[in-house]
Formats: sequence, structure tokens, C-alpha cells
Amino acid sequence: MKIFSADQLRKWDSYTITHEPVTPIDLMERAATACCKWLIGNNMGLLHFRIFCGKGNNGGDGIALARLLIQHNCRVSVYILEFGHIGTAEFQANLERLHQVSSDIHFLQSPEFFPSFELSDIVIDALFGTGLNKPLDGISKALVIHINRLGTRVISIDMPSGLATDRSSVGNTSIIASITLSFERYKLAFLLPENGPICGEVHILHIGLHPDFEAREASVFEMAELAAVKKIYRPRNKFAHKGNFGHTAILAGSHSMMGAAVLSAMGCLRGGTGKLTCFIPVCGYDIIQTGIPEAMCKVWGDQFIASQKEGSTDGNVSLLSNYDAVGIGPGIGQYPSHANLLKAIFSIVRKPMVIDADALNVLSVNKELLDIIPFQSILTPHPKEFERIFGKPSNDHERLQLALEQSAKYKIYIVLKGHYSFISTPDGKGFFNTTGNAGMAKGGSGDVLTGI
Repeated sequence: MKIFSADQLRKWDSYTITHEPVTPIDLMERAATACCKWLIGNNMGLLHFRIFCGKGNNGGDGIALARLLIQHNCRVSVYILEFGHIGTAEFQANLERLHQVSSDIHFLQSPEFFPSFELSDIVIDALFGTGLNKPLDGISKALVIHINRLGTRVISIDMPSGLATDRSSVGNTSIIASITLSFERYKLAFLLPENGPICGEVHILHIGLHPDFEAREASVFEMAELAAVKKIYRPRNKFAHKGNFGHTAILAGSHSMMGAAVLSAMGCLRGGTGKLTCFIPVCGYDIIQTGIPEAMCKVWGDQFIASQKEGSTDGNVSLLSNYDAVGIGPGIGQYPSHANLLKAIFSIVRKPMVIDADALNVLSVNKELLDIIPFQSILTPHPKEFERIFGKPSNDHERLQLALEQSAKYKIYIVLKGHYSFISTPDGKGFFNTTGNAGMAKGGSGDVLTGI
């Protein structure tokens, strides 16, 4: 699923209007109808709706929604921000329709007209949508602050007002929504941690935008979907044997951190490797042989991994070239000789590998090693590890751009772990994995990922 910018979303509306064809006001009616169905379908019809509207098309959605809710015998009050000018053509047309069925319409010219209401009321935020291009100020900012202070449930239409679609809103005033009802596709803003408290639960409602637009329009960001996974999924032949599925090497573990090696090895085996060899220190030999009997072991070092003996990085590194896949990092610790160990591995084993955990920490203090990481390798940092290696961005949007830049610079993949893990690629594309959950927020999840 492609993630479009605010400008592209406007173009998609225009494309649908031109090529379906459909009138702009009828497209607005679709959006309002989808929201009305969701609200009624979620048993909110007996509550008092307080709908706040700007005079743009987002406000037009809110005005149309008010009329539809009234037709469902709901109690509805409408509040319109008054700026001293008329609204868009679609807004004005819907306002005229609303006047035919309701007189509970109020124009807010200054804060003294701001209403108060019961905690059981539902506030509908239709002030500003994806078209907002500057921070809120004046009466708009004052109204948003007023709504946030009242503590009622707020449902935003398309976007929480004040939140930018595809740039950072850190420091800006925004509606704090309990629920966001958005249209057709996720917006980039919904996928970033800094906006989590603002968006609440996000529900995507389909309003029949023309499918040809998505096929022809390029985007930097996408959401990984089951359909995309199915395209690369390869079912196993029922006559297959372990030799068909590769031999993996994982360098993991050190004294007091052998659990990371166990978890990584388990992830690798569950992920489907045919054979696995764990390169571990002597202190972890019995742990791996007992806990992961399917895995083979090679001992490098005593209390931590070294290629022949502690402090040495020559000799056996070339053995890693014989494996189909190599992972390094979980629980290896941060020992002085690890910089030379990584340098030898990167220089001699010229094939893509997975680099995680303590291997990333070693990179962060030996950044010259970035220049020799094999092309197409995969780095799997959490946000703090990412910052230690590539620098600290000022917001989540900058973090995404920095990941894309570094992937292109070093020809590597970066899996930036989080609720919506972000995968930046060497060709400038970015993908979000939306299958995360808070239950994964515990030690060991990253070690399992390395193995997989």
C-alpha cells in the first residue's frame, strides 16, 4: 500500500473527479457517509455530537456528516470557525443543505463563544484536514486548546487538526484525538511514534477513490502488505531436505549474555534455515548444545568471541565465507578486539550479512567500519542504536530521511525497529511493517529478529 503526500492526496481526489467521473460535492458525500456509517455502526448514535468545522473541504465533510447524523435522528450541534470569508464551494453547498434540517448551528468569532459540554458528548473534529500547511495560530489554536482541555472523546475526520500529513508537527498545537477516521490510505503522520498520542486509534474508511491513480503514481513510502509478501513467498517442495534451505552462521553470545545467542539461534531455526552453526565462546558451549540441540557449534574465544583466541582476529574468519547467510551481534559484548574482528569479517567475508545489537554498538564507536560493510547487508537498530551510529535527528520525520540517506550512501538495508518498524533500502524506498505490538517491547525480541 503506497503512502502518499498531502499534495498527492489532493491529486488523487482530482483524478477521481475527472476520471470516474464524480462531482466534488458527491465525493465529499461519500466521505461523510463512510464516517456516519462508522459512528452509527459503533453504537454512538444515542450520544450528542458536537461537530467543529473549518471552512475548507474538511469542514465540508463535517457539515455533510452533521446532516447525515440528523437524518439518523441523532442530536447534533455544529460550530463553525468564522474567519470573515466564505468557505469553499462544497462547504457552502453543504452548509445550505444543513440549514434546511437544523438550526443548531453556531459561528465562533472569538473565544468567548466557545461552548462547554458534557463529558458524554462526542466531539467531531473537522476543522483542518490534510491541506494544513502551517502551525495553528489565533482563534484556531485557541479553539483546539479549549477542546483538548474539556476531556471529552474526540473523533477527528481525516487528520487531527493541527497535525501535518507528511512533515513534523513537534511543538505545534494539535487536537488530541481518541479516534481518527481517515480515508482510503494511511498517512505518513499516523506511523510515527511522535504522533501516537495525537492520532489515537486510526481507522481507514474507503470512499472509492479511483484505483488507477495508485498504480500510476510513485511514492517513497509504502506499507508492507500480505499481497506483497505472497509475491515473494516460496512454498516448500514436499520432497525437500535440509540441504535445500541453506547453512547459516550466527556469531553471538558472551559471558552473562548467552541468552541472546539462544534466542537468535531459535529465531533462525524457526525462520526456516536448513542448518545452523553458532560461533560462540567456550563459556556458552554447554548452553547452546543443551538448549538448541539442532544447532552445531564452533568455539571462538573463551569469555567472548575472538576468531582464534581472545584478542586475535586472524585465521578462522575466512571460514564464514562458506555459509549462505551470516548474522553477528546478539550478546557479543563490547570488547576492544571486536573492532578488529568486525573489520576482518567485513573485509574477508564479502557477502551481505545481518548486523545487530553489540555489533552495532561497536560500529557506533568505530564509524570507519561503515565504509567496508558488504553491500546489501542488513542493520537492525532500535532508535538509540541508530542515533549512536548515524546521529540524532530532531524528530521522527528527520529520522526516516536520515535512514534513507544512509541506506543509499552505504548500499545497505536499515530495519529501524519500533511499533511500525521502518525498512530503508539502498534504492531510496522505505517500507513500514505494521504487524508490531506492544507485547514485543521486551528484551530478546531483537535477537530473535536477527535470527529470522
